[in-house]
Amino acid sequence: MNNYAYKINGGKRLTGEVEISGSKNAVLGILAAAMMVDGPLTLENVPDIADVHVMVDLCRSLGAEINEIDVHTLEIDPRPINTYEANSKLVSKIRASYYLMGALLGRFGKATIRLPGGCNFGDRPIDLHLNAFRLMGAKGARPSDIEGGIIRMTASPLHGAKVYLDIVSVGATINTMLAACKAEGKTEIINAAKEPHIVDVANFLNAMGAKIKGAGTDTIKIQGVPFLKGGFTYSIIPDQIEAGTYMVAAAVTGGDVTITNLIPTHMEPLSAKMREMGYTVEDGDDSIRVYREDGAEIYATNVKTAPYPGFPTDLQPQTVVLLCLAEGMGKMHENVWQNRFQYVPELQKMGTNINLFERVALVNGITRFKPATVLATDLRAGAALVCAALAAEGTSYVTHASRIDRGYEHIVGKLRMLGADIERVDYSGDLEDIEA
Repeated sequence: MNNYAYKINGGKRLTGEVEISGSKNAVLGILAAAMMVDGPLTLENVPDIADVHVMVDLCRSLGAEINEIDVHTLEIDPRPINTYEANSKLVSKIRASYYLMGALLGRFGKATIRLPGGCNFGDRPIDLHLNAFRLMGAKGARPSDIEGGIIRMTASPLHGAKVYLDIVSVGATINTMLAACKAEGKTEIINAAKEPHIVDVANFLNAMGAKIKGAGTDTIKIQGVPFLKGGFTYSIIPDQIEAGTYMVAAAVTGGDVTITNLIPTHMEPLSAKMREMGYTVEDGDDSIRVYREDGAEIYATNVKTAPYPGFPTDLQPQTVVLLCLAEGMGKMHENVWQNRFQYVPELQKMGTNINLFERVALVNGITRFKPATVLATDLRAGAALVCAALAAEGTSYVTHASRIDRGYEHIVGKLRMLGADIERVDYSGDLEDIEA
C-alpha cells in the first residue's frame, strides 16, 4: 500500500561519502538461479530492498529454506523445493519473478507460473523468453498457450538449442541461460544482452558448477550439466544504477560526493556525459568523486539510451533532471522502452521546460527547480524526482515512495548522511492529505 511519501526540504548541498549496495538487477536473477542449485549456498552483499524481500518470500513459498544471517547475507538451501508451480500473488509484484520460469524449467523440466508484474512503462512482452524455451523443447511455451494469466510448460527432456534473440533483452538472456544450465546438450544465445548483472549471474552459476562461456559478449554458450554443487559463498556486484543516481544527486545540488563500493567502468556511460557537461568526475579503484569546479559552466548535451555498454535506460530519468539545470537545450533519446517519459508531467510541476516528441525529450535549461508535490510513477522516475526535490529550494513531497524503496536501499538514511533534509511522512492517497 502506498501510504507514505518523502518530504524533502531542498536546496542543501550534498557532501561526504555514500556506499553503494549490491545490485538489484543481479541479485534477483541470482536468487532465481539459486533455486536450481543442488546444495546450500551463501549470498553476500545482498541489498536490503523491497524487491529482494518479495523474491525471497517467493522462493520460500516454493519450499526453499532461506535464513538471514545479517541484513546483507543470506544462507539458502534450495534442496527442500518440491514444486514447479509459482502461482502466488507474490509473482505479480515484481517483474523479475519471471526468472523462475527458466530456473524451474531447468530444475524440473516443468514450470507453471503466473504472469509477472513490475514497473509499467511500456510494452514488455515475454515472447522472447517463451520462444527460447520452445526451441529448447518446452511445450506450452507459446503466448497463445497462456490461460488465465498462467503459463504451464513441460519439456521431456529440456535440450540445448541455438537461440537468436530478435531484440537485445536482459530478461530473455538471463532466463535462457538459467534453463540451459541443466538442459541436455549445448545452448547458444545469439544477440545476447551484455549488462554487468548478466555477467554476475553467469559467474554465480559457474561458481556452482555450470559451464557458461561468453557472458558479457553478444554470444553466450552454455553446456548443460546435471548437477550444480552449491557449498559456495558468492558476493553480489555493486548496483550501477544506485551509484548513478547518487552521482546525479551530487551534481544537481552543487555538491561534492564520493560514491564508494562501485565499479567505475560500469559507470563510464554516465561519467563521460557528466564530464562532457562540465562536471568533474574522478575515478578511484572502487569509487567515484563528483563535484563542480568553482566557476565551471554546465552545458547541455545529447544522450541516447541503448543496451550495455550504451547509456542505461534505468538512468534516463535521473539524467533528464541533470539536463534541466544545464545551459542550452539538451536531448534525451529513449531507445529501449516506449513509454519511459511518463514522469515528465510530474517534473514539469517543478518548473522544468521539457517538450516530448515520441521517444525524444527536448530539455531547455532552467535556473532552478521549484518545490512541488509530485508522484513517483515508477522506481527510477521516483529517484529522479527525489534528485530534483533535493535541488529545489523549499519543501517538496514525492508520493508513492514505496516504488522507490523497491530498488534503493535505505535511501533516506544515505541522503541524510550526505546532508539532505529528507524524511518519510504519512500519505493516505490524496496529494493534499500529507502530514508529518
